[in-house]
Amino acid sequence: MGCIQSISCKSKVFRESISVIEVKASIDPIPTSIDESSSVVLRYRTPHFRASAQVLVPPLPKKETWIVGWIQACSHMEFYNHYGDQGMSSWELPDLLDGKIQAISDSDGVNYPWYGNTTETCTIVGPTKKESKFNISMNDNFYPSVTWAVPVSDSNVAKLTSIHRDQSFTTWLVATNTATNEMVTLQTIKWRMRLGIEVNPSRPLGQRAKLQEPSAQEQPQVLSKNEPIPPSALVKPNANDAQVLMWRPKDGAPLVVIPAKHR
Repeated sequence: MGCIQSISCKSKVFRESISVIEVKASIDPIPTSIDESSSVVLRYRTPHFRASAQVLVPPLPKKETWIVGWIQACSHMEFYNHYGDQGMSSWELPDLLDGKIQAISDSDGVNYPWYGNTTETCTIVGPTKKESKFNISMNDNFYPSVTWAVPVSDSNVAKLTSIHRDQSFTTWLVATNTATNEMVTLQTIKWRMRLGIEVNPSRPLGQRAKLQEPSAQEQPQVLSKNEPIPPSALVKPNANDAQVLMWRPKDGAPLVVIPAKHR
């Protein structure tokens, strides 16, 4: 059957003609670096996840605006800091942990649902007469601080014995019509960051922490078939604002050390 309304037909052709010429995704093949320069906290910096894509956009027949960019969500998080026989602190995402949501937005917290708004997105304002080609890119890594001492203690004596972290993410390349909120998923990438650090708190500062396996991360997967984006990946809160720092002692009830900024 032919297209009855030429405007909507042109819009459909536009949607279906947006193409990804090339997509790359990798995690830097270097180990996590550990920084013991502070007497208060241990810092570590993980290798960067990097994603880039070259996108070809056909002429836009109507006076409308499309944004092409990266959206990311966290689907799993284990982030435990062990303090020997005292207990452990744990950064947690309650709604994700309870199974209330499938994934949580990893937006920058300002430009929902986008991961960022510099190299991470490109805006096309119609009508345009020529096709346009552009590159969009993003990168992500962890650079946290973990207290040497038990976080709920008045003591500053080092008790930290190990750090365990395992997080999984899905990253989508998406085109969105700003007026209608119509969304076209162009590419789906899955990646994971795992980390283990053993700590001997009795050793001198600068000689306490040792990186465990894996020293190199498994590389991201660029999926051949796109996955749908969960609604929770597109709205507030983002992971940084939703996370809670808990103290879970060996004996006794857990305590909230740092509450969520937003629930």
